[in-house]
Amino acid sequence: MNILERKLEKNFKDNLLTADKIRDEIVRFQKAGKKVVFTNGVFDILHIGHLTYLEEARNLGDVLVVGVNSNASVKVNKGDKRPINSETNRAFVLLGTKFVDYTVIFNEKTPEKLLDILKPDIHVKGGDYKKEDLPETKVVEKNGGEVKILSFVDNISTTEIIKRIINVYSEK
Repeated sequence: MNILERKLEKNFKDNLLTADKIRDEIVRFQKAGKKVVFTNGVFDILHIGHLTYLEEARNLGDVLVVGVNSNASVKVNKGDKRPINSETNRAFVLLGTKFVDYTVIFNEKTPEKLLDILKPDIHVKGGDYKKEDLPETKVVEKNGGEVKILSFVDNISTTEIIKRIINVYSEK
């Protein structure tokens, strides 16, 4: 049974796992010759930029694992007014897409600690990052993985969507 068939036979919410459980899954996939791709982010209000990015990430391997910033981590990275959606809801929405196989919630500002546990084959980030500037690069490469920077979808962001919503609903 392939990953997609297994994903469809379960409740999609069952694939939000702890780091240790995902590590076990990754080891199993890697032993079977599957390439595991990891990415991370807030994914607060899912939009076309996210979906384009997730599709591109998924196409680099056989399994896509997404690290979702916890609510506390989002507040550190984005400010006190974020996130709009809870960490669990954001993880479940990602699992509802056809691209994401597993999600895991992490509490740190960056996913270095998580990447050191998971040891994916590929770690991807969006085109607004540079490989040499990512703190994760050292961890990923130390564990034999590679870091890839994907394309950037311009002018689409959750922050801009929130601003548009505020503007529309604050008009009198």
